[in-house]
Amino acid sequence: MKDKAYHEKVNIENELKLRELLATLPRFCRDYFIGVEPTTSSRTRIAYAYDLRVFFEYMHENNPICQKKEITDYSLDILDQIKAQDIEEYLNWLKYYIKDDIEHTNNERGISRKLACLRSFYHFFFRTERITTNPAELVKMPKLHEKNIIRLDVDEVAILLDEVESGEKLTERQKAYHNQTKKRDLALLTLLLGTGIRVSECVGLDLEDVDFKNNGIKVHRKGGYESIVYFGEEVEQALRDYMEEREKIIPMEGSANALFLSLQKKRIGVRSVENLVKKYSKLVTTLKNITPHKLRSTYGTTLYQETGDIYLVADVLGHKDVNTTRKHYAAQADARRRQAAKAVRLREK
Repeated sequence: MKDKAYHEKVNIENELKLRELLATLPRFCRDYFIGVEPTTSSRTRIAYAYDLRVFFEYMHENNPICQKKEITDYSLDILDQIKAQDIEEYLNWLKYYIKDDIEHTNNERGISRKLACLRSFYHFFFRTERITTNPAELVKMPKLHEKNIIRLDVDEVAILLDEVESGEKLTERQKAYHNQTKKRDLALLTLLLGTGIRVSECVGLDLEDVDFKNNGIKVHRKGGYESIVYFGEEVEQALRDYMEEREKIIPMEGSANALFLSLQKKRIGVRSVENLVKKYSKLVTTLKNITPHKLRSTYGTTLYQETGDIYLVADVLGHKDVNTTRKHYAAQADARRRQAAKAVRLREK
């Protein structure tokens, strides 16, 4: 019997988690999550549920109208009684607060995401004419300051992959496991660097998703659709070397189809890949905080520099909106435009 697909398992787990969170929210929130289900991923709905819980907990503690009832007893008309100023005060509070003796902070991007959640929430009930006001729409989004893209330079990529192969700089304890994981780690990092796929897409790969005839992998994209991503010779060789080893491993129940396995012979998780990248990248550069997403940025930057085709980069990275790609690689676009100033000569000197 074939194992339940990884993405199906994740969606079921997220659905159960969402039900737990909904039990702590006003009953009308269920209508919202049913309404947005067709256009959002299960992961997005979980994030929205957490954000809404923080919002209602804040209102319950700080808004006189909301203090009169328990959160789960709120009726829909409570939304009409919350004003734009209340939401602005909430967003300001999010910058720093303490809950259960734990300090929480939100930067401008965190606050923007939480306001985006509230806008979506209010818009749903306003559009369906169940409330008469939409205060979230009146609150301005925080100004986002552009961040420099952190990525590995060409020489750092080569040093990183060399280190994964040799393991020379690893501690003695790490070296003890290195021989068992070397081919897996090299295949995994080469795949991330050579295709730009997300870490969640990487851990979700099954053996049957790898097609050596066409040198492609079938990935389950953010948003639920599937896409074929093609890879080059270096990725092919690393994958072939690992898959020879993978065929000899008897995986734990539930992970029979998984491409990448942990030492416990289960499907490797996102956190494990993050730790793996952190372990090796620290040996290469101490100045950059390299994560799997930074490897994705490294690929995207290199692809754009080589092709100059922002639409190709957007397609390969799985960005639905090319403006998302353009925003991330604006610095590279500017550098290319600067080259134009030197490329055209009007008169010979």
